[in-house]
Amino acid sequence: MKILVINPNTTTSMTDKIASAARAVARPDTEIVAASSQDGPASIQGFLDVATCVPGLLKEVVQHRDVDAIVIACFDDTGLDALRTLVSVPVLGIGEAAYHAASMIANKFSVITTLSRSVPGLENNLMRYGLAQKCGRVRATEIPVLKLEEGDPATLDKIRSEIRVAIEQDNAEAIVLGCAGMADLMAHLSEEFGLPVIDGVAAGITFAEALVNNKLRTSKIGAYSYS
Repeated sequence: MKILVINPNTTTSMTDKIASAARAVARPDTEIVAASSQDGPASIQGFLDVATCVPGLLKEVVQHRDVDAIVIACFDDTGLDALRTLVSVPVLGIGEAAYHAASMIANKFSVITTLSRSVPGLENNLMRYGLAQKCGRVRATEIPVLKLEEGDPATLDKIRSEIRVAIEQDNAEAIVLGCAGMADLMAHLSEEFGLPVIDGVAAGITFAEALVNNKLRTSKIGAYSYS
């Protein structure tokens, strides 16, 4: 099968990181096609960025009509409903995938994300997916998305600090990494803290493979109909 992993922002270094995380968990017979939007913001941090990246996202996706599934590699699940209307193959957001994965393996989880202005959108999505009651808290590190690309040890320390507080104060039993730019941290942090740390890119690829294997496609009766 072929899965398109689409980064709705224009930062190619982040797309490369996302592609690596996707290929690390994909089945041997799954081809990962990684792409970036050509138009839009360099990072997605709040409602305005979410809105302005959608046209570029849609434009890029129509260039990949031969894929079996699409994973939107933005934790806000940017353009999710629009893409489900545009295509018939399964479309997953990495936020949606990570939340559902966490809910299956832990009684309560917390989300570690970037800036505070991103928090309301993520909380809205948790309510939409019916998982708000499973989430202890969405915690902001105040790390800009593009800062994650620099590999600064101080950045990782901030993420570690929020994980410790989530465990102590939220009683979190699992941690969801609330940004595609954190995709390379999952395994290391899981081992360090001794609890599941979930990356939405990995979860999205695995769920997409399951939907394709079960021959499930996006319903075109109702909300996601073409017209």
